[in-house]
Amino acid sequence: MWGTQSQAMPLFVKDVNYSVGGVIINSTQLLVLALAIVIMLILMVFVNKTKLGMAMRAVALDQSTCGLMGVNVNFIIALTFAVGSMLGAVSGIMMSSYYGVVYPTMGDLVGTKGFAAVVLGGAGSIPGAVVGGLLIGVIECLAGALISAQAKEMTAFLVLILVLLVKPSGLLGKDVVKE
Repeated sequence: MWGTQSQAMPLFVKDVNYSVGGVIINSTQLLVLALAIVIMLILMVFVNKTKLGMAMRAVALDQSTCGLMGVNVNFIIALTFAVGSMLGAVSGIMMSSYYGVVYPTMGDLVGTKGFAAVVLGGAGSIPGAVVGGLLIGVIECLAGALISAQAKEMTAFLVLILVLLVKPSGLLGKDVVKE
């Protein structure tokens, strides 16, 4: 419909800069942060406090037993993909509004770094994914400042490899032994 060219993304809020302790933060960054926190809290409540969330967690552990217990496994899997797609759409909108542009491959590197953050924080742990993302960001910034810009881009992948070798369950993930 629009081709492969970059398209301008309209701003959702008027861009105003705030200085907090020598750090400049703009209104778009504040909006993205607030939206991310609200979405994380809603997702945590949905997954941990609702029947559908309980069904999602159960199906993730053992599909066949859930099917025997009367859970519509196919519906729960479809629901999980729908929730994931909605979260991806919201994050894409937030990212494109932050950068002011949208293009077809803009989420490739971010998605890979997001995967590394989830592995670092612990798959299945929503707060772990947030902690993993913050750690990846800090480690990338340090690598970019202390080593080089090229080192910054490969840091997430090195962290991913190290975590998979040392602690595959991640920082806040639970070691699950399936028999």
